[in-house]
Amino acid sequence: MNTSVNILSLVSYPFLPPKMGGQKGIALFNQYLGALLSLQCLTIQNNDPSFARNYIVFNQLSNSKWRYSNPAYFFLLKKIIKEKKITHLILEHPYYGWLGVLLKWFTPVKLIVHSHNIEATRFKSMGKWWWGVLWHYEKMTHRRADLNFFIQDADRQFAVTKFKLDPEKCATITYGFELDQAPSASEKRSAKETLIQQHGLPPDTRIILFNGTLDYAPNREALDIILDKINPLLLVKAGFNYRIIICGNRLPDEYNGLTDHKTRNVLYAGFVDDISLYFKGADIFINPVTEGGGIKTKVVESLGYDLYVISTRSGAIGIPPDITNGKLFIIEDDDWKGFAEKIIDANLNATIPDAFFRHFYWGHIAGKAAALISKC
Repeated sequence: MNTSVNILSLVSYPFLPPKMGGQKGIALFNQYLGALLSLQCLTIQNNDPSFARNYIVFNQLSNSKWRYSNPAYFFLLKKIIKEKKITHLILEHPYYGWLGVLLKWFTPVKLIVHSHNIEATRFKSMGKWWWGVLWHYEKMTHRRADLNFFIQDADRQFAVTKFKLDPEKCATITYGFELDQAPSASEKRSAKETLIQQHGLPPDTRIILFNGTLDYAPNREALDIILDKINPLLLVKAGFNYRIIICGNRLPDEYNGLTDHKTRNVLYAGFVDDISLYFKGADIFINPVTEGGGIKTKVVESLGYDLYVISTRSGAIGIPPDITNGKLFIIEDDDWKGFAEKIIDANLNATIPDAFFRHFYWGHIAGKAAALISKC
């Protein structure tokens, strides 16, 4: 471990225990980076430090919605930086940009911004009127950082061009996958048999999976697309035996009748304790998401479990198709007929290659980040 580097990660929202993709992204990034460099995390009270691995958590920040504008935090962090001899400050998202910039000016720390999306464009796509204000704030934060990490190449290139960033201070540090190889064929067969038994399905059923936090607008819209556009096209295909299984929490109240769709080949499994069982046992993961930003973490996880993925083009951003060996099918946005046809006709004989894990394994990702931080 490089003892000359001492990192403080600033996380301003709940992520421990990690349940959703973005939460897992921070927890696992810190876990794997903390195995290589000294790392401590300052976060809000609504986080459980017992879930942290390879790093220490101090949850001293308030849960209040006003926490982003609390000037007292400048003095708190300044004290922590001095007492713990912090050399690098990582901001998860740009929201504490004002605080990071002040600390860079008044302490010896190097400022690193870890971006998970281009936040302004994400909120613009969701119809938020104030996205332009965020644009300028986000630009200011990145321009004053010593190092910028982006979740995928398109975001990095966008920021370099639109925010006028120094390319030498920008790097792609993607979302990762915990395993360094795919599950075995026997594991996948066993998982599918378990799902067949649990849900009372015929043995030849093609299991189609969708997973996500269901009150998040892009995922909720994807659920509507599955129910209203994709599934009706599958139902009219004679002899096609399938079930679409929906996993995820925070299902809005208006979908409480979703279980009624069982007779229409849609099953709602809710939040499941072991989502890996579904990733291993399903045949296809579908990702009809057309909004939001960054990289779709569920697509990375699905491919890592050697699951076929059919995705819109917007939903596949950040996933190089040439490292998937044909496991990723990309359909143009809003082409739901083509999406349904690919579900029916997909050839399910390929295997995810080692190249995927060289790109997406968390150990490799953390190693790249550690090398860049050590040079910063």
